Amino acid sequence: MNPVLDMTVDELFTAFDSLRVLIIGDVMLDSYVWGKVERISPEAPVPVVNVINRELRLGGAGNVLLNVQALGAEAIICSVIGTDGPGDMLIGQLCDRGLNCDGLIRSESRITTIKERIIAGSQQVVRVDTETDKAITGAERSQLIAKAKELIPTCHVIIFEDYDKGVLGKEAIAEITAFANEHHVPTVVDPKKRNFLDYHYTTLFKPNLKELREGLKVDFDVDNADEFQAVVARLKTQMNVKGALITLSERGVFIDFNGEKHHLPAHLRQIADVSGAGDTVISIAACCVALRQPPHIIAGLSNLGGGLVCESLGVVPIDKALLKEEAAQLWA
Repeated sequence: MNPVLDMTVDELFTAFDSLRVLIIGDVMLDSYVWGKVERISPEAPVPVVNVINRELRLGGAGNVLLNVQALGAEAIICSVIGTDGPGDMLIGQLCDRGLNCDGLIRSESRITTIKERIIAGSQQVVRVDTETDKAITGAERSQLIAKAKELIPTCHVIIFEDYDKGVLGKEAIAEITAFANEHHVPTVVDPKKRNFLDYHYTTLFKPNLKELREGLKVDFDVDNADEFQAVVARLKTQMNVKGALITLSERGVFIDFNGEKHHLPAHLRQIADVSGAGDTVISIAACCVALRQPPHIIAGLSNLGGGLVCESLGVVPIDKALLKEEAAQLWA
């Protein structure tokens, strides 16, 4: 794709519709059980929840798929899940939403991650996680890499969506990144702790403040611009990444990419729930990188979208029309 640096907001949002985005990482199911409590169990001092409603949602990398799709792009998942019942339900969720499953691998030796939340009234009573965080087998890793290589030449950008559940590891990251670089397909990373330092030679690395501190094992004063920017520069040098986009919660975002550095403050909003904001940020950033947008647009639009989803309760994908409206006002 040829570099396009000067677009109107209308042109940029229309261009999103032409993108194919490959999301590689840990996809899972989120299960919600809503009910009410009217008594304590006679078996143990715990509440008895009478179920009123149940709902399944896509979790982990699934929410990134939904955000990419909401922007108008085609979202393709590349992951390893089990051949179990939750795996069947996960595929059902993907198919029901018209998401591309061409890169999905089923494993007989692996369980599908499902996180079940029991909610009484407005209070979460307990969360039950059925999962493994063991690394996928060598054979499964070879399948994952082969699937990625099959899909990469037809895609415009790759998102590594790492939740430390074992799908991604050093070998797969290195081989997929090298192949993507050979084919001039940019790679955007949403890291977690275990593989933090393994994403060498990627295009844009997006940790949050906590992940940056823990990943580099360094403390710093984020409000000291020189000190903070020195840490980001160290990150780029140590990992040979082209750029870094750091999400700073209420402080906004900072980007160091293509010779530019920008710190953009958060927009004032009525915050209802910050869950899923990072998924929105990585999705918008990746699509902007695919369209070769300048750093201030990548950071600015990602920052705007991350704030917008925080106004909604629960994990929700971005509203493209609302994002476009606010972007048009911001860059009018």
